[in-house]
Amino acid sequence: MDINGLAAVVTGAASGLGEATARALAAGGAIVAILDRNEEGAKAVADDLGAVGIGCDVANSASMEAAIQAAADAHGPARILVNCAGIGPAARVVGRDGPMDLQKFAQVININLIGTFNTLRLAAAAMEDLDALETGERGIIINTASVAAFEGQIGQAAYSASKGGVHAMTIPVARELARFGIRVLTIAP
Repeated sequence: MDINGLAAVVTGAASGLGEATARALAAGGAIVAILDRNEEGAKAVADDLGAVGIGCDVANSASMEAAIQAAADAHGPARILVNCAGIGPAARVVGRDGPMDLQKFAQVININLIGTFNTLRLAAAAMEDLDALETGERGIIINTASVAAFEGQIGQAAYSASKGGVHAMTIPVARELARFGIRVLTIAP
């Protein structure tokens, strides 16, 4: 896929891997929307790239619907989605203060796994309606798992579970969306 001139959405793009991805896409000629819960950071990166910065919560349906729509309003429906939003706080299952707080576990699952799926489903729905490119493609979705999906360390139960879930959904989602010309893959840095 030649990304020059194509609309792209990157989550978690105010810093880290998401920011580096957004910068690489912009350098390749893509028109990038920088999405992050850190709206100020998203807008700062966007200003630097001549892009659009949007504050949002990947785990919140209404927030992501609004963010995907704002990105589409700014530069058309995205043909590229890269899900980089994620958190990785370390906590032992049973630590010095007793069992891990279940809300901390749920928060990691909500952002890393449910947030990835939430963004994926919304972007895919918009991509389905696009005309196919000359190559037959309508879009590409790249999710971010982690080596921790396969071999997590002590304190990474929540993170590993969330990234394992991202990995596990890749093949069924890729199979489902292939008929629309939407490629789905997951990287595991």
